[in-house]
Amino acid sequence: MLQFFYNELEKIADPERAKNLSWFFKTGKGQYGEGDIFIGITVPKLREISKKYQTLQLDDLQKLLDSKIHEYRLSALMILRLKYEKIDDNKFKEEIVNFYLKNTKKINNWDLVDLSCHYILGNWLLDKDRKILYKLAKSKNLWEKRIAIISTFAFIRENQFEDTLKISEIHLSDKHDLIHKAVGWALREVGKKDKKTETDFLNKHYKTMPRTMLRYAIEKFSDNERKHFLAK
Repeated sequence: MLQFFYNELEKIADPERAKNLSWFFKTGKGQYGEGDIFIGITVPKLREISKKYQTLQLDDLQKLLDSKIHEYRLSALMILRLKYEKIDDNKFKEEIVNFYLKNTKKINNWDLVDLSCHYILGNWLLDKDRKILYKLAKSKNLWEKRIAIISTFAFIRENQFEDTLKISEIHLSDKHDLIHKAVGWALREVGKKDKKTETDFLNKHYKTMPRTMLRYAIEKFSDNERKHFLAK
């Protein structure tokens, strides 16, 4: 069945789109996506095909995640998410989560992280100990750090903000723009649910937090509020 999946993707691969995606996802030497290979398939099309192949087993998904081809890894994560969301068996959900955690270093671009972690890992941790997120937050690996903060979106949806704020504090001194954007985005989501909680956090940290992080966090604020926070 996996070979049929490969064949279907190869039929719709678009070399011109692949070039554009390679530029967009920064695959050049020294960039965050260095070495990533694209074949040029849109996300909607990948979703459509992933649904057709959601019965692929974890062994097959491992082969996809081991690939250097970005769309293969993205499809594997889409299928993994479909499996997780459709089953009621907690034992198998845990197996999926463990599989996900085993492969964090292969979930190695921001779209791979953002389309998967809060739906799988974040959801799983809603009623469980969340220390794994703090371990990931303190990792030296960029993508594990992003997984840590983006996974908390599952908590934010349930009006649970504590871990988002704590992990945001861990990332305040991070040097990478992709972490600044992720934290700012998470804080903005907190603000949509509880503006006072976000504002209290910003009042404590806005003078020292990275500018990109701050700008993302206050994007929905009024002009006067933005001016206040941007005037260090």
